[in-house]
Amino acid sequence: MAASDRTESKWLAFSLTLAVATISSAVAVSVYFCRRNSRFDGKEKVRELEKALKSSLEKCASERQGRIRAQQALRETLVKNNSENLQLNSYPMAPIGVVRSCYSTRNGTPRQPLLVPLARAQLLFYPTHVPPASLEGLEEYSHCWIIYVFHLNTDLEKLWKDPSNSKFKAKVRVPRLKGRRMGVFATRSPHRPCPIGLTVAKVEAIQEHMVLVSGADLVDGTPVLDIKPYLPYSDCIQEATVPAWVKADNLLTVTSVDFSEDFTTALADCWTKLGKKSLYASPDEFQSLIKQVLSWDIRSISQRSRPHNSLVNTENGTKIGANSLDLGNDGDEGAANSGNEEASSGDIIYHLVLEGIDVSYSIDSDGNVLVKNAKLQPLPSSSGNSANS
Repeated sequence: MAASDRTESKWLAFSLTLAVATISSAVAVSVYFCRRNSRFDGKEKVRELEKALKSSLEKCASERQGRIRAQQALRETLVKNNSENLQLNSYPMAPIGVVRSCYSTRNGTPRQPLLVPLARAQLLFYPTHVPPASLEGLEEYSHCWIIYVFHLNTDLEKLWKDPSNSKFKAKVRVPRLKGRRMGVFATRSPHRPCPIGLTVAKVEAIQEHMVLVSGADLVDGTPVLDIKPYLPYSDCIQEATVPAWVKADNLLTVTSVDFSEDFTTALADCWTKLGKKSLYASPDEFQSLIKQVLSWDIRSISQRSRPHNSLVNTENGTKIGANSLDLGNDGDEGAANSGNEEASSGDIIYHLVLEGIDVSYSIDSDGNVLVKNAKLQPLPSSSGNSANS
């Protein structure tokens, strides 16, 4: 009995061992096939995703090519339709911002940029057109180009509404040539077939939708079309040449700029009453701006060419200084002064308006400027443009 029990125990142990081994093998085989299937499914998923990505890229490329072909076809159609009348195509453009400048009027605005380092302006961009991210990186440049519109030229309405009858003048009078005429494309006159201006300015600061620049020759209210970074390696051409008359800056400079004894008090009073945020920190800094602006003769050609003591009769018989008349610039690149009067001393009094402050001054035949007074002047409903030459 004992031997039989032992034999049964051995068979039972053997059977259990065999059963465990069989189950382990089955489990191992199952795990193996599960892992294999899992790897297979993963590879299939990757292949499906790669196929979908490739299809999407091909679709995007096809759509892009379709847009390009449609744009090319549209341009060709426009050119074909206009070729018979020799009319140029028009392109939709709108201002992306506006200028807030120290120059309240065209009179006094420099004829070139950077001539007045203290001249400051804010480029205020419309948030709907220019998100703050658009200006990221511009602060790393020292200067930028500004493209704008001469939006208050006297000939704009005729030029845009009826170009064929605009009587556009091919030649303009040039200050450096003492009024002699030159082809408009050889000058920077604001009176052009397309009244677009280009200027360069120093980038001072950037805050969200605003770019602060200095050395600007832009009048308050000027619409901005675009800005681009200034690149010295491509924008500055060392071997570039210009006509001799362009270098004749001495014709536009003055001998000296002095201030009367009462001017400082008058300016301080204006500064107190100004009641708006100025681009300048103090009256002294503002006075330095005035001196820089008047260091160049800002009078128009017709004003500089007339005698300082000349008087003419107006229609009502009143005698006033001839330089106070608005004689029309006839394409003159300088802006005519307005509101000048004959002083008791016989000098002609000229006016310069900066940030709404009317600065009156006189200039003698030797080019000596005397700044006499300052008073607040209500700003006009709209401002002029840069007076580039």
